[in-house]
Amino acid sequence: MTGLCDEVRSSCAAIAAGARWVQIDADALAGVEPGAPPALDPVRHYLEGPPQDVATYMLVLDAVNFGSGWFPTLRKRSGSSGYFTVAWAIADRFRAEGAWTAGQLRGMRTEEIADTLGQRRDHELMALYAQALRLLGRFLGRRDALALVGEARGSAERLATMLARGMAMFADRGFYKRAQISAADLALAGVARFRDLDRLTIFADNLVPHVLRCDGVLRYDERLAAQIDAGRLLSFGAQEREIRACALHACELIAARAGVSAHELDNWLWNRGQAPAYKERPRHRCRTVFY
Repeated sequence: MTGLCDEVRSSCAAIAAGARWVQIDADALAGVEPGAPPALDPVRHYLEGPPQDVATYMLVLDAVNFGSGWFPTLRKRSGSSGYFTVAWAIADRFRAEGAWTAGQLRGMRTEEIADTLGQRRDHELMALYAQALRLLGRFLGRRDALALVGEARGSAERLATMLARGMAMFADRGFYKRAQISAADLALAGVARFRDLDRLTIFADNLVPHVLRCDGVLRYDERLAAQIDAGRLLSFGAQEREIRACALHACELIAARAGVSAHELDNWLWNRGQAPAYKERPRHRCRTVFY
């Protein structure tokens, strides 16, 4: 029986094989340099609390781990990206007031998450974040975060499948970015142990493809490149799917060459993308709940 990760790999390989706007430069694959082992920032993430609260934090964070298409419009914390602005603000809320319960998540209001994140209450993304947290609360039901981890029975892929099937905002078919990264983050936070982390793919967003483009691995059609370089939003559809699929398939090839797992490679590339040289060049932006 084909699993979630097999589905992602085969789907992305097929898209890459027939891509019209994005190409993988095979000669550039060997030039991707390794990076530091995966790790979570202990200041901008909540890692110091009881395991139950840390597990809840990671699920909450990954429930709202999207919105890069809106990030240029957010009020960012000093020196922080959109992602770290969100991660740090939620961490500070957990430190000050404790973890949200499933019941509190089910009742999440736009105003509350906006105030928690220090954003405008009428910002479109805040309503989507509130919706995502309500969905998480309903998905958890009477379970706590560690009980959910226990139901995965030591399998990151099983947990990702549960999340993808249980919440519409995680059902990014063909990629399942947030479903997969949730399992990886719980493991990185030290509150879950999975025997099959190497089954995970990269977590296809807009930063890893951008790093691969800057490093010459991905080459874009001139018209697509011009649209991205001008900072214009892409529609959710074929072009942005090609970008993410080609990045994911290229990372499968790179990981095999480097002898690392895809999720480790994702961390190398995502962390590299925080450097000024990558930040200075526009990446593709798409307003979607999936990344």
